[in-house]
Amino acid sequence: MQDEISRMPAEEDEQAEKGVLGLLLASASQQPWSVVEVERELGKVLAIADAITSLHAAGLIHRCGEFVFASRTALRMDSLSL
Repeated sequence: MQDEISRMPAEEDEQAEKGVLGLLLASASQQPWSVVEVERELGKVLAIADAITSLHAAGLIHRCGEFVFASRTALRMDSLSL
């Protein structure tokens, strides 16, 4: 029971990160999204804010004010995925 409780937040964090990165990579023209648009699209405002912070720290997305977009590293990784 204790292990289940401690794993749940990490799984939610991972799901939020995958959701944000997937959304930014799926954008047809790779245009920036506002953080508010991402939150509106995916829900769970706090989880999305944490995911954006984590992905930015990892170098997978860039932030420009209130806008976010996938980094070249993330785009290259996505192009190599089978």
